Order: sequence, then structure tokens, then C-alpha cells
Amino acid sequence: MFQIAKNQRHFEKDGKAAFYLADTCWSAFTNIDDKDWDYYLDYRKSQGFNVLQVNMLQQWDASQTELDMKPFEVHADGSFNFGSYNDTYFKRAEYMFERAYSKGMTIALVLLWANYVPDTWASQIPIKQLGIFPKDKVKSYVDKVMNLFDKYNPIYVISGDTDFQTDEVIEDYYNTALDSVKNNNPHAVTTFHIRGREADLPKAIKENPNLDFYMFQSGHNSEFKEMSYQLAESFYQMEPKRPLLNSEPCYEMMGYSRRVYGRFSREDVRKAAWQSVLSGATSGLTYGAHGIWSWHNSQLDFDSSVGEAFESPYDWHDALHFKGAWDYAFIKDFIESQNLFDLQPAQELLQNETSEIRLAQNDRLILVYIPSNITLKLSGDLTDAQMTYLDLESKDRMVATAHYAAEKNQTQVNMHRFTKDALLIIQK
Repeated sequence: MFQIAKNQRHFEKDGKAAFYLADTCWSAFTNIDDKDWDYYLDYRKSQGFNVLQVNMLQQWDASQTELDMKPFEVHADGSFNFGSYNDTYFKRAEYMFERAYSKGMTIALVLLWANYVPDTWASQIPIKQLGIFPKDKVKSYVDKVMNLFDKYNPIYVISGDTDFQTDEVIEDYYNTALDSVKNNNPHAVTTFHIRGREADLPKAIKENPNLDFYMFQSGHNSEFKEMSYQLAESFYQMEPKRPLLNSEPCYEMMGYSRRVYGRFSREDVRKAAWQSVLSGATSGLTYGAHGIWSWHNSQLDFDSSVGEAFESPYDWHDALHFKGAWDYAFIKDFIESQNLFDLQPAQELLQNETSEIRLAQNDRLILVYIPSNITLKLSGDLTDAQMTYLDLESKDRMVATAHYAAEKNQTQVNMHRFTKDALLIIQK
């Protein structure tokens, strides 16, 4: 199971440092049939993924499904009767848990997605809502979930895509659920999944000792691509110190939010990943493919007008094979094989006038992510160091050459010969 390392900066699994690499499969329990679940698990396992982020309840903006799986009894108006659980749903979810667990996959289980909580952005949008979860049932709900699934060592994600508008939301829902998890199992690992571009947590949550690590979300808005590194910087400096990761970068082939024309490419999602990791979020990363999170069947409908208004997803059979997932798997392998969990942001070394190039270092290496080719300008004389460029799409390598400009105290590293983004590896 995942645990927090003593330095509060990374995860351990089975006593060894481990990189959290998740896929977003929010709608699994309502949308995926059994044979597809096994195929999906085997494919992601083969790529090196070790976590799946799943919503315990029905995902409000999932794709249409022919399955009839609801967590609660349904009223005539389509809303949920939160006092009457559908045991068939939870029994099926337990089967899916067991299958994932048997293959070495951890489920990061979201307990309360924002649309089920009052005074959140998702519960206030003008759509047909499924209902507000009664606050007096939060503890018993957590108890039920943990009684069924705690034996599979999940990570408990208290919130889903949420903001924090009122004390009721903070205390009666989220802190109540958080404290209930730890009361049931002090060794359980907990976090919050927050809304895109949220740069902080309420003090009452942040200072709750039952919170184990930070998730931030750089999101899917094409106007705010800098969030991938700005949020990483913010959470890296946050107190108390905890592991942090980008739990929802832009998804591969996701349409830009607000129906802006365009989709995030493989290179876009790779850029968000490296910028996050080298800006402080070295403990883990989450990938998303537009078609997997909602489990889209191209023969069925998807309402692209609600919420953030994303263009139609790809069929899940196609989305599962998007190449960007392999890029994320490479990051996990790179961090683990080089034991780079002690990387620290090193932006002060950069003399180029851009924030998109990101740097991190430890006592052995300096890593520089270069999204667009340029002559690098780095502080100090690094000409005695061994330098290698790595093409992040092809994984080809080349020796880098550099010279030192003494009058500027600047090492100038010549451009690489690749056409995509690259990583410069400097061995001190």
C-alpha cells in the first residue's frame, strides 16, 4: 500500500520509494462492464500505472451508458434517495476493487464529488442535479465504504473537483469525512481533489493532521497553461510540508474548456507533466485521456454543453491507446530508476527570459525541461559537467555542447537537433 515517506516529500510502497502514476477513470463503477474492466486494467498495468482515480458515486458528467448502475435508489425525478443504498452497485464495485487489487493497482477513491456537496460550483450549475448528500449521513457513508473496501488499501480522496465556499462545506462535509476515515483506519492515506486553478486549501483542512498529501489541478483551460508549474510552486512552499502532485493536468485530446476551439495534444499533456514535476511535484502525476475518464462509447451520447463544456470525447477503445500515456509512464520510470525523489526546484539557475523552461536539481543532477528549442543560458560555469539532451517523444539522445561566458557568469548550452520538447540532463 502507499504510505508517506518520513521526509514528507514522496510516497513509499512496500517499503520502497514509489512514484504515484494514476489514470483518471472517474466513471468506472457506473460505466465499465466486467470484461472491459479487465482489459483496461491489464493495459494500464503493462504501461506502469499503479493508481486509478475513481469516483465512488455516479460521475455527473460521464458519458451515456447502457448499464443501469446507480449507487442509491432513484426518485421519480431522477434524483437519489441517499437513505437507501443500492447494494448491487456496491457489490459490483467491490468486485472491481478486487480485480484491480489483484493486479497490483491502487484505487484512489473519491468519496464526495463536488456536485453532491452544497455551496460548491458543481452543485450550483443549472443542470439536472442528482441531489445534495445529507450532512448527517456523511459519517455513516464513510463507514460503509471503508467496511467494504478498506481491505484493498485504497487512497481516500475526500473531495472531487471542489471549491470551499462555506464553513458548512469545510467542516460538516469534508473535515467530517476526513476525520471519519482516520478514525476507522489511522494508516489510511488521504487527500483532497480540488477545482482547477485553486491555489490553496482552507486553513481548517490544511492544518488537519489527518490530511496526508496535496493534490492540485492545472486543468483544461487553454488560457491558463502556466498553472502546471505555478500551482506546483505554490503547493511545494505550502506548510505543513506534504507530498504533492498534479492530479488533473490537461487530458490528451480533451477539447479546451468553455467550447474554445482546439484540443490538447500529446505534446501539450507531456509539457504539463514535466513542468509540474520539475517545479516541486516530484512525488507523482496523473494522466487523463478524453474518452477514458467518462468511458465514452461513440454510439451513445455525451452532453458537451454542461459544466466546463468540453468537445465530444473519443471512443474509449481509441482513447486508451493515446501515446501520451507512455510519456507519463516514462516519467515514472525515469524518477524511480534514477532515485530522483530528492529533486528540488532550481529556477534560479535559469537566465533565459521565460518561465516555461523548468529546472530542478539534487546533489547529482540538474534537469532542464525545454518545451521549445532555444540556446539555454544557465548561471555559473557548468562546462565541466556531462550534458545530454533527451528527446521526450522519440527518447533519442544526443551529447550537448556548451561554452562559458565569464563576463555574464553564464553557461550557454547550444540548441539540440530535435523538433519536439527535450530534457537536458546535466551530471554535476
